[in-house]
Amino acid sequence: MSAPPTTGRYSATLQAIKDRRAAAGPLKAGVAAYSESDFFKAPLQQQTGKPMAKRWDLVDHLSTESKHRKPCTLKQAAKHLKNPGMISLGGGLPSSEYFPFSELSMRVNMPEEFTESGPSTTPSIGKHDMAFGKDYDLSVALNYTQATGSYQMMRWITEHTELLYNPPYADWGCSQTTGSTAALEMALRMFCEGARKDTVVTEEFSFATAIETIGPLGVATVGSAVDGEGLVPEALDHLLSTWDEAARGSRKPHVLYTVPSGQNPTGATQSAQRRKAVYAVCQKHDVFILEDEPYYFLQMPAYQPPAVRAAQPEASAAAPWNLDAFLSSLVPTYVSIDVDGRVMRMDSFSKVLAPGSRMGWITASAQIIERFVRHSEVCSQGPSGFSQAALFSLLDTTWGHETYLQWLQHVQHEYTRRRNVLLDACEAHLPKDVVSWVPPSAGMFLWMRLAHDKHPEIGARSIESIEEEIFNNCIEGGVLAARGSWFRAESNKPLEALFFRATYAAASEENMVKAVERLGAAIRKSFKL
Repeated sequence: MSAPPTTGRYSATLQAIKDRRAAAGPLKAGVAAYSESDFFKAPLQQQTGKPMAKRWDLVDHLSTESKHRKPCTLKQAAKHLKNPGMISLGGGLPSSEYFPFSELSMRVNMPEEFTESGPSTTPSIGKHDMAFGKDYDLSVALNYTQATGSYQMMRWITEHTELLYNPPYADWGCSQTTGSTAALEMALRMFCEGARKDTVVTEEFSFATAIETIGPLGVATVGSAVDGEGLVPEALDHLLSTWDEAARGSRKPHVLYTVPSGQNPTGATQSAQRRKAVYAVCQKHDVFILEDEPYYFLQMPAYQPPAVRAAQPEASAAAPWNLDAFLSSLVPTYVSIDVDGRVMRMDSFSKVLAPGSRMGWITASAQIIERFVRHSEVCSQGPSGFSQAALFSLLDTTWGHETYLQWLQHVQHEYTRRRNVLLDACEAHLPKDVVSWVPPSAGMFLWMRLAHDKHPEIGARSIESIEEEIFNNCIEGGVLAARGSWFRAESNKPLEALFFRATYAAASEENMVKAVERLGAAIRKSFKL
């Protein structure tokens, strides 16, 4: 974690956002209202001395499919609905009269406890609230929308992005998504194509679903070496500098997919210095970065053993709320150091609010946003209206930016405690002569390395066979752990090391301890300890 802040930059930015809202008054945006981030960014954003983003249509990075995407005719026509007195006989937008939902209400946990038994409030959103001066209602939320998502949520997302990330180029923007997996699939189709023999670089062990998304597109995946801080910039530079297209049968990679914070599966978090070094390598080789950050706000202090925590109980207590201290403690994101516009950051509510919302957003240059929207218009058409209504009621109407950030600090503290429970159990119940790990400083996962060279049958059996045996021992013993081989970037290569991944996100604290005991027994059985 970084040192406490010396300035109140975040507080000043948040106050400026509040002042802009007060000056603008209630939102007046109806069904399928067009919106973009420039509507909500700080005034004179284009005149702050920030550079414009690099043009990606001037290099051979975008796919043929992406280049050929055209605006959706009917969605473009919906822009005219904002004209006073306009009567539509155009698009088939159903009348809200036939929506059988008159009101949605929910019980929301409030600070400082954020628990079901603590303080709460019950916001609601009705069908015709905008007629009474409200910003949003069900007649708008449950109808068709622009692919960027609702005008109302676009404002919140743009403000949040400006407050936290403030990209250092002028023409940045956002677009809502149906979650980061869908956003990644569209981004891959924008930048890659099998006919060009494209390859995506990832960490050598990467998010299994991402790898499974890349492969069917006819695009190859190549892994770059990692250490305790994630991607090793020197290894990435060597991989790209020595790329032999003839020998590999594919183009030199121009896309990097990375999970920089609490990486899945390794749990590694790239430091600020590491991110700058990786970014410099991508500048050198003109690589576009797909930054997937579902665990960004689950950054944690370093793990301390139980005895140390017991001697310093104040260190384990939740820190008093301070906006600037909390945001300054987070490692800067790639998009906040992106002077070129070569990053598309994918944000998600899945790990910090609810995965079932199927809602997130991307941040990128205006050109990339425009191409992304062209894909979305004929694919997802934007996130669910129910999700937008519920999240707007929570994040905008009820909590606001600062209370949402308080919630994130609360979740961060809760996951820190859960991580500690799992690591304490590992220290107590795993055979440390054959199992080692680096305590994660973010995310939801612990990556365990098993010393396969100490296995009594290593000369006669493959690592894959030993891994399968341990996995089956786990299942028989009543514990499910993820096999390291599931996360290989290059599954066609034989395993060179033996890993398992455990999560501290799902099981109760009591069951986590039981699970680690069972995992330890499964490992001992295979290693004959």
